[in-house]
Amino acid sequence: MKGYGRFEGYNYQMLRRDLISGLIVAVVAIPLGMAFAIASGVKPQFGIYTTIVAGILISLLGGSKFQIGGPTGAFIPILFAIVMQYGYEDLLIAGMMGGIILVLMGILKLGVLIKYIPRPVTIGFTSGIAVIIFSGQISNFLGLTNLERHEDFVSNMKEIVLHVSTANVWTMLTALISLGVILVMPKLSTKIPGSLVGLIVSAIVAALLFRGEVATIGSTYGNIPSTLPSLQLPQLSIDKIIGLLPSAFVIAMLGGIESLLSAVVADGMTGSRHNSNKELIGQGIANMVTPLFGGIPATGAIARTATNIKNGAASPLSGVVHGIVVLLILILFAPLASAIPLASMAPILMVVAWNMSERKHFAEILKTKTSDSVVLVITFLLTVFTDLTTAVEIGLIMAVLLFVKRMSDMLGVAKVLPDPSLKHEKVKSYMVSEGHDCPQLSIYSIDGPLFFGVASTFEHSIMDSLQEHHRMLLLRMARVPFMDSTGAANLAHIVKHVTHAGGIVLISGIQHQPRAFMKKMGLDVEIGHDHFFEHTGEAINYALKRLDYNKCVGCQHFAFRECAALSSPAQKAK
Repeated sequence: MKGYGRFEGYNYQMLRRDLISGLIVAVVAIPLGMAFAIASGVKPQFGIYTTIVAGILISLLGGSKFQIGGPTGAFIPILFAIVMQYGYEDLLIAGMMGGIILVLMGILKLGVLIKYIPRPVTIGFTSGIAVIIFSGQISNFLGLTNLERHEDFVSNMKEIVLHVSTANVWTMLTALISLGVILVMPKLSTKIPGSLVGLIVSAIVAALLFRGEVATIGSTYGNIPSTLPSLQLPQLSIDKIIGLLPSAFVIAMLGGIESLLSAVVADGMTGSRHNSNKELIGQGIANMVTPLFGGIPATGAIARTATNIKNGAASPLSGVVHGIVVLLILILFAPLASAIPLASMAPILMVVAWNMSERKHFAEILKTKTSDSVVLVITFLLTVFTDLTTAVEIGLIMAVLLFVKRMSDMLGVAKVLPDPSLKHEKVKSYMVSEGHDCPQLSIYSIDGPLFFGVASTFEHSIMDSLQEHHRMLLLRMARVPFMDSTGAANLAHIVKHVTHAGGIVLISGIQHQPRAFMKKMGLDVEIGHDHFFEHTGEAINYALKRLDYNKCVGCQHFAFRECAALSSPAQKAK
């Protein structure tokens, strides 16, 4: 195993740590796997199958040393919507297609791009998902019956209100016991998972004190099989693949984001570094294989990964152990799982939703009262009231447009002239006034990137004040870090206008990227290679030597010392 980087230096002590952490994570993963599956609209055993197959493959093939994979809360609204619209069989196909997309993303090395998704967008949709998960468990918490499940949030809330009279006091008592234990356990012990203890205690109480009064997994979904299902290939068709492609793309995007966020958290906790592209490939392969065993889409689970690290995991083997332990528990104790009350699982998902809600970060961004706050709120509301796909698309578009707007506001175009009172006669905008300007040489300081969002403003700022008789235009571009094709095109318009009138354009202090881009566009040839200067002073000296000094005699603007000398009484006498 030493030949494999993530197992380098592996020894017996590390094996022992992996066995312990894998066992603990498996105990945490079982109730979560079933709960996430139920909330996604499928049978609980499909969550267990996902935990086993995807958990093992993600640990073996992924790019993070400590990643624990499986079903997660983030997928719930997406998977539920797919099940409602297409059914469980097509969900498996969409998950497999999502896995293929993830593999392609990894091969094309697109893992790095996911980190460029704006934080307000990720926090907005994560908080929205938390609301959907939490609200989706209210009916199980209260024991409501005869509800019709819908895709949209508003309709589901209406169902709860209309059926609140069917609330079951025994169900609520079971849920409260589970919730109480979950909240108290962390104060008693951080080693024992509160969700598991809450599940067991409330299930025992319900079985002993009010058997038959509370809906269980078995009474609602049937008994859980004690084996993995046999390998089954899905029935594919071109029409089905095309129809499921948008859903597959959303699964891939959300899975990629969630897994890489989890990997980053693991890096922060351990000081390790994950391989983002390899992680996407591992996640993709896991999601391609898991549906063959009836499993739903999976991704890296932040809470389980953190639990894995806190309990001493030393290598990816802990994730493999976690999957094997879940398989053994399925084989040995499946009948017991069928007796678990749904009310015992509702608080587990509610606590998961509370923990993933990003409420502190949500409030922090909201307090800034900036465009980020707008993106955050819009993404959040669209996630809750429409769907995640719409929310992310519009959130990203808004973030891009608002970013362009902010960058546009940062552009500075100022007409300047040298100030004789300053050392080296530095150019300043306050030196330009109606009575103090040069009719032959215009100098502009450009501050900010020249890209499509500001290119038109840049052009108009110069063209509106540029006079036809100006012989030279000097653009100070030391503070222009970036230029795109639109910025270059607008600059080309200015150059063409000046040169057509018989003038020349000078450039000073230009940075590497704008200069290289101008070279690609051929703009440096239009301007002239000898018209580029490192310093503004050199460009001004070049320009002054080429002024038509006949026009300077008698000029009252005195923009330069040379002009003042030419306009002196002695010069006038000549």
